[in-house]
Amino acid sequence: MRLAPAMPGSGVAFRRNDLGGAIISARYDQVGQTRLGTVIENGNGASVGVIEHLMAAVAGCEIDDLDVILDGPEPPILDGDALSYLSLLSQAGVVDTAGSREAIKVKRPVSREAIKVKRPVSVGTKEARAALFPSETREFRFEIDFPSAAIGHQALKWRFSREGFAADIAPARTFGFVHEIEALNKSGLGRGASLENTLAIEGDKVINSSLMRFPDEFVRHKILDAIGDLALAGAPILGRFEGHRSGHGLNNQLLRALFSDPDNYNRVSLD
Repeated sequence: MRLAPAMPGSGVAFRRNDLGGAIISARYDQVGQTRLGTVIENGNGASVGVIEHLMAAVAGCEIDDLDVILDGPEPPILDGDALSYLSLLSQAGVVDTAGSREAIKVKRPVSREAIKVKRPVSVGTKEARAALFPSETREFRFEIDFPSAAIGHQALKWRFSREGFAADIAPARTFGFVHEIEALNKSGLGRGASLENTLAIEGDKVINSSLMRFPDEFVRHKILDAIGDLALAGAPILGRFEGHRSGHGLNNQLLRALFSDPDNYNRVSLD
């Protein structure tokens, strides 16, 4: 994988060099699968899977325009978190732009647009749901409840900031039950997932608990996933996200519901 500057206003896009340079835009309406990760497709047979960790890091750095160049079907898993990508982006640096073609670093427009939630939007059922509410700040509230005692009930309220993302959310590793990890690998996704970068749960135990960075790492990672999934809106969402046992599928449904009615949102300047 190579991360490269993109023209201002072009957004985030993935390019599959191994498929003749096929381009897939990182947008909610390009999502084709969400079973064990968010997969985007271009309608011509090209796809990129498990993009949520990288997209969370992109959103955490508040980067609007970026080219992601791949020689395979998904970004490398690295440490199973967003911090690994965040470190790469931080090393590259970020510049504010107003149309310049000269900058060599990752670009961020001088005047940033945001999508401001005007009225509540929700999807799901009593068992699992996701919602967006009007708010003057970017907030996340998430609650999970797993039958496995390794996870159990966890809840977290968190307000977005670049510093807070780097400290509180980005380090949280991905997790899954052993049988899910095996299914992911058999489907050709999550090829780098291993006991060295993925918290693996079997029964009521995390079998590699020494990798854990937070006591409530699971709900923190769910917020990480939500940030990555919501980044497919194409601009920061100014509002409060609430998730109850939601996953990639509901997160994508929520964006589709938001954009289904122009009365749900305004486009505003963050400056």
